Amino acid sequence: MKLQVIKQRVLWWWLSGLTILIGLVAMAISWQQLGSPLRLGLDFVGGTRLQVTHVCTFDSSCTDPIDLAEVRRVLAEQGLESSSIQLLGQDRQTLSVRTNDLDVDERAALQTALNDTIGPFDLNSVQIDTVGPTLGRQLFASGLLALLSSFAGIVAYLSLRFKLDYAIFAIVALAHDVLVTMGVFAILGLVLRVEIDSLFIVSLLTIVGFSVNDTVVIYDRVRENQKLNPHQHINDVVDDAVNQTLTRSINTTLTTLLPLVAIVLFGGQTLKFFALALIVGFLAGVYSSIFIASSLLALWRERTGNIYGGSSAAADETTSPSDPLPDPPS
Repeated sequence: MKLQVIKQRVLWWWLSGLTILIGLVAMAISWQQLGSPLRLGLDFVGGTRLQVTHVCTFDSSCTDPIDLAEVRRVLAEQGLESSSIQLLGQDRQTLSVRTNDLDVDERAALQTALNDTIGPFDLNSVQIDTVGPTLGRQLFASGLLALLSSFAGIVAYLSLRFKLDYAIFAIVALAHDVLVTMGVFAILGLVLRVEIDSLFIVSLLTIVGFSVNDTVVIYDRVRENQKLNPHQHINDVVDDAVNQTLTRSINTTLTTLLPLVAIVLFGGQTLKFFALALIVGFLAGVYSSIFIASSLLALWRERTGNIYGGSSAAADETTSPSDPLPDPPS
């Protein structure tokens, strides 16, 4: 069965547009509530994060989850009312507290107060991370710079290897993948209070590299098909190129997703959302390569009149050797 990419391209664009719109709405709500389109983690905003786990977790004797009201009362007594708290794990016996930058004495006082009130906590499971606000801003700026630099490098490479219009629509597809991934995590941040850290920037860069690889494979087949069939319409060329590379694109994506799904299901808390971001981005990437980048290229070639493999092919379509020659002037 042949996939009709061009014939149903409006449907593909609507699906992408709706998905991105939902993500943008979530990012707008997040910006209104949090001051940023995504819920930023400790890496970007700076501060101290304390994570402790009940002792009863290790012998499965816990009955009730940690009482958040008690946690808030303890934080209020320490003058940390604005802190962000979160319960982790299926049994909700692990407490994560993110607050402003604390010195050693303040961290010890908070840990002691929590242990005396809602503990006891396992001393070997205590995790304390501290990042200064200046370093957090530098990490955020460096991540954005790396992402923009990768986009510029991709444009330069595709412009040299193919043509400028190939590069432009590849970047449109990559922007699609980044926006879809950010939209999903904006929703997760609002619903599940999921925070992004420096690994999220790494995931976006990985998604960009993976997605552009799929797009280049399809574009390369488009160029080859145009050389082999210079009189074939661009819509048919793109449809053939997509169908010829479809099996490869699907197989590559599936084999990449399998270990990522395993990490999400069985991996640690640190890598779970990193792997989830890659899963979302890779799925968006294979979709945009097949349905967005290719169909936009075909539309652009139609609008510019460059619907065949070359200018000579187009000329052959308008004036073939069998056409009668015009009568000489009298």
